[in-house]
Amino acid sequence: MTTPNPRDTDVTDVTDVTDDTETTGGPSGGPGATALSGPRESVLSRPYRALSVGITTVVLLIAFEATAVGTAMPVAARELDGVSVYAFAFSGYFTTSLFGMVLSGQWSDRRGPLGPVTTGIAAFAVGLLLSGTAATMWMFILGRAVQGLGGGLVIVGLYVVVGRAYPEHLRPAIMAAFAASWVLPSVMGPLAAGAVTEHIGWRWVFLGTPLLVALPLALALPQIRRRAAGPVEGATGKGAAGAGGSGGRGSGRARTSFDGRRIRLALAISLGAGLLQYAAQDLRWLSLVPGVAGAALLVPAVRGLLPRGTYRAARGLPSVVLLRGVAAGSFIAAESFVPLMLVTQRGLSPTLAGLSLAAGGGTWALGSWLQSRPRVEPYRETLMTVGMVLVAAAIAAAPSVLIESVPVWIVAVAWGFGCFGMGLVIASTSVLLLKLSAPSEAGTNSAALQISDGLSNVMLLAVGGAAFAALGGGTVAHAATESSGGSPGAFAAVFLPMAGVALIGAWVTRRLRTA
Repeated sequence: MTTPNPRDTDVTDVTDVTDDTETTGGPSGGPGATALSGPRESVLSRPYRALSVGITTVVLLIAFEATAVGTAMPVAARELDGVSVYAFAFSGYFTTSLFGMVLSGQWSDRRGPLGPVTTGIAAFAVGLLLSGTAATMWMFILGRAVQGLGGGLVIVGLYVVVGRAYPEHLRPAIMAAFAASWVLPSVMGPLAAGAVTEHIGWRWVFLGTPLLVALPLALALPQIRRRAAGPVEGATGKGAAGAGGSGGRGSGRARTSFDGRRIRLALAISLGAGLLQYAAQDLRWLSLVPGVAGAALLVPAVRGLLPRGTYRAARGLPSVVLLRGVAAGSFIAAESFVPLMLVTQRGLSPTLAGLSLAAGGGTWALGSWLQSRPRVEPYRETLMTVGMVLVAAAIAAAPSVLIESVPVWIVAVAWGFGCFGMGLVIASTSVLLLKLSAPSEAGTNSAALQISDGLSNVMLLAVGGAAFAALGGGTVAHAATESSGGSPGAFAAVFLPMAGVALIGAWVTRRLRTA
């Protein structure tokens, strides 16, 4: 599987299915069963049911946390006197997740995804406890950083599980199931988090979430141990720059030692991103020092960890990785400021501000479901172009509510369309990534995809946060439950550039198909 040319997934390639079955040991004990029955199977068929429920429950946990954080963050930032470093609470998560992603890719390729998934869930829970008990904004950010490390370990581990345990024709469906796991949290999460924030306190939004850890551990881990544990034969540990070219499994004994160079690059990329974020938030001439140091660490690390040609949108795998970063970074950077804008500029309560994003969970899942249909496979790249145009339009429409005469429900409608576009794009990049990756390189390439996602989030949040602070954004939200006037221009300076970035993503979608 070396090219992203679309094909009808109703007609399953027996060779592909057999290859996947050899990797996992077969969903029912042998390769023959999958090769013969693949086209009639679903992710909820008996061989896959427990695993599918288990790993989607893990995603459900992460989804509840993400929607809860967005709702509680304005109140937490006010009480901890940290509105001026508001963007750090989001980017701190993504910064440490970069290291977690690379570590998880190495770990998964060499020893299987069970270890990183287990460790990641534990770290995620510890980070929630740290944030929920924080006495200062910086301690809160530290908790978010620990969460990010856990999240990076988990997400790459889950991608490797999908690549090993499911044949190619079922992967779009399990990616759609991941997106569907966001529907209930997106609808109920903001309402529950807002009610808890207003009546009990924002801290319980974080302290209550770790109770959900036990369920995914009980469901997912035994199935991962059975179906996707251990290294893949022929894992070479080569960087993502060479990924996707071999199209085969390789030969020889699997390597179990970690690639020290990639681990060092991962540390460099995390430290560099953190220094750049700090420099962007501290708008003084002295901040040029950490900014330059961060860039010096970041640039060579990115070049070493992402596929060659990513920065210039080379066709195929490099453009898939680039598109993931452009789409996720522009959307998340904008979305992070939506609740704060509605609370401070239009006087909404935290609950109502969070609910403005609630419909997006359903439309995101709808977009992911649509891309999983076999009949739309020949048009995947076109759907991704449409998706990025919808994302750009939604981000551009959001700051219209800074005009008093514009109804606030415009944000909810716009974000619903934007999330539909994200559902088309994000799930499709995951499908294309696995299609282009040899089994022994699935972890490394999945890490590259997630690095692009996380790094773009950090960098664009840094840019948006710097623009927000420069135009007086740190003074617009001293009260999180009532409008304070402030500077609408600070919010416009975040949203409009991100809409431009999303439009660049629409161009990148035309580079996904190889010549």
